[in-house]
Parts: sequence; C-alpha cells; structure tokens
Amino acid sequence: MSDCLFCKISSGEIATEMVYEDDQVIVFKDLYPKAKVHLLVVPREHVASLNEMDTSYDALIAHMMRLLPTLAKGQGLDTGFRTIINTGPGGGQEIFHLHIHLLGGGHLGGFG
Repeated sequence: MSDCLFCKISSGEIATEMVYEDDQVIVFKDLYPKAKVHLLVVPREHVASLNEMDTSYDALIAHMMRLLPTLAKGQGLDTGFRTIINTGPGGGQEIFHLHIHLLGGGHLGGFG
C-alpha cells in the first residue's frame, strides 16, 4: 500500500533502526517506546490486522510468534517479555498494518 508507513519502512523508502529482517518480516525499534526495549515485528506483506488473517497466513503468524523469544533474548530480556497485538480502532490499533509489539526491561506494570 502506497500510503502505509510500515510498507514504506519495509521497502526501504523510510529509514529506521532495523534490529532484524528476513524475507517475511522486519523488526525495528519503536520511535515512541513504552518500555526500555520496545520492538515492532512487522510482516513485509501488507495485512491490515488480525481480522484480515485467514489460514493462508498460518505460516507467517507462526514465524512471527516463534521469532519473538529469539528477539527478546537478543535484547537481553532473559527474565521475560510482553507481546501486544492491537486489532482495530477499538483495540488501540493506530497503524493499520499488522504488527506485534515486543516489550521488556524493567517493570512493565500489570493489567488491573
């Protein structure tokens, strides 16, 4: 999508602090971190949200989920980490390109 921020980052049109990339995903530091470590795991293919994922995306989402512990360990998050996927406006999604937030380092606070 020509106006999608994450598509522009994936294509190299917009530079960012890349942490990891392969043929399926890019991973970069969030510009407005909510924790000491705050990475975004983004598929290269434009998928607006979890609502658009069907079984044809099973391998992609599995790849993203399996990558999370490796990324966390690489960031020194040996005691744990949090993942968040915001879906739709009511779920707090602001950029409509599927992405997983990986957060950690220090106290993250609970959900009360």
